[in-house]
Amino acid sequence: AERNRGCLPGRMAKASQAASSGRPRIDYFYDAQIGNFNYGEGHPMRPHRVRLTHQLVVNYGLYKHLNVFRPKLATRADMTAFHSDEYIRFLQEITQDNMQEALSHLERFNLGADCPVFDGLYEYCQTYTGGSISGAARINQGCSDIVLNWSGGLHHAKKGEASGFCYVNDIVLAILELLKVHVRVLYIDIDIHHGDGVEEAFYLTNRVMTLSFHQVGGAFFPGTGHTNDLGAKAGKNYSLNFPLLAGMDDAAYESIFKPVVDKVMEHFQPNAIVLCCGADSLSGDRVGCWNMSIRGHAACLEHVKSFGVPMLVLGGGGYTVRNVSRCWAYETARLTNQPISDTVPWHEYMDYYSPDYKLHVPVSNMENENTREQLEMKKQKLFEALSQLEHAPSTTMQTGQPGTRINPDALQHDSEEEEEEWDLRPHRNRRAHLAEYFDDDDAEGDLLDTDKPGREYEEPPSDDDDGLVTGAVAV
Repeated sequence: AERNRGCLPGRMAKASQAASSGRPRIDYFYDAQIGNFNYGEGHPMRPHRVRLTHQLVVNYGLYKHLNVFRPKLATRADMTAFHSDEYIRFLQEITQDNMQEALSHLERFNLGADCPVFDGLYEYCQTYTGGSISGAARINQGCSDIVLNWSGGLHHAKKGEASGFCYVNDIVLAILELLKVHVRVLYIDIDIHHGDGVEEAFYLTNRVMTLSFHQVGGAFFPGTGHTNDLGAKAGKNYSLNFPLLAGMDDAAYESIFKPVVDKVMEHFQPNAIVLCCGADSLSGDRVGCWNMSIRGHAACLEHVKSFGVPMLVLGGGGYTVRNVSRCWAYETARLTNQPISDTVPWHEYMDYYSPDYKLHVPVSNMENENTREQLEMKKQKLFEALSQLEHAPSTTMQTGQPGTRINPDALQHDSEEEEEEWDLRPHRNRRAHLAEYFDDDDAEGDLLDTDKPGREYEEPPSDDDDGLVTGAVAV
């Protein structure tokens, strides 16, 4: 009963039964409208990939092992828990009809080719963000062990501007929700791009540890996340980055991911974990330049799951949509412990998987530019930073929240490293992390208020009209 305090009465018996059986209680958030949003012709970000993922989840029968929800749309108040009021108001008001009258604001808030104005932009932000915040609330209430929101994971958005296809940073908002109940939250990012927006938001706090494995080099977007970016003040050594070169494969990734995560779990001892599972780290991605298989990508989630800590699992990047849906469907199966066939079941989107109609696709023969010596050196640097931490910091330690209404200065760090160029998305003028200019005596200004009441959770309506199966949910 204690574990399920705050759960809806209709679900308490089912949650209790799942907990007593040792099976993880897994929630799945999906809104059928997500696939209708369109960044524009030729844009690599396609929300339709989430619809493709859902169709595989349904037709493989995985929904039977999930509590399926339609997320409550995030409100303006929800989003301004991190983002500036002015920025969210702009997202709410800007349309394709009035954008020519707001060119200066488009520049100010970084809307343009990468982050275009499209029909339903604000509702799109509400939809994917609502799933992440509601998922965090389910974990806070003790109702779920694992929550999936494949539409979330937009990790580049900043307090007052869009960035890298991302408008609202649902990850930061979900972590802030988790901090209302959980003492320490670990964020792990396996997207090929650095999770810069999340790192910036928590650069000064010791209650959130950010761990990002990502591509760097030259003009590869976003150009941040180097090994010397470790956090500042109370957050010193709580921002961990593992920059990598092109060609990362399963064996090399496993050789660094597992030992680093093991060491982080040992030292930080998080109460909840948030994962950004961008599928642009897969072989053959339209934007990425790594060589990981779907099984290798999923092995990361399975390893994190093995610690038994509540997990919020989010999407992220991924631009070869047929492989994104393959990956996230397979990872849903692994998290639910359900074996599924390599033959894709027949459904209306079968043409995406032609000519072989297989779930798994082969990797390429591209060269891995990461040497064993380089990987070992970077791994040891992270181990050194972790060795300097106090094990499991307490709630009385000071926390900083750069980029929020409480500490409104956005942060960004400039670091140069000469590597090969791949993702050439334009960079904003990068700023140094303002935390570097703060004195230790000024720590009182960096306190994060996490004592607000938890989010009221409402059961979303069913979505039977558009193929969403809610048979696993007692309504």
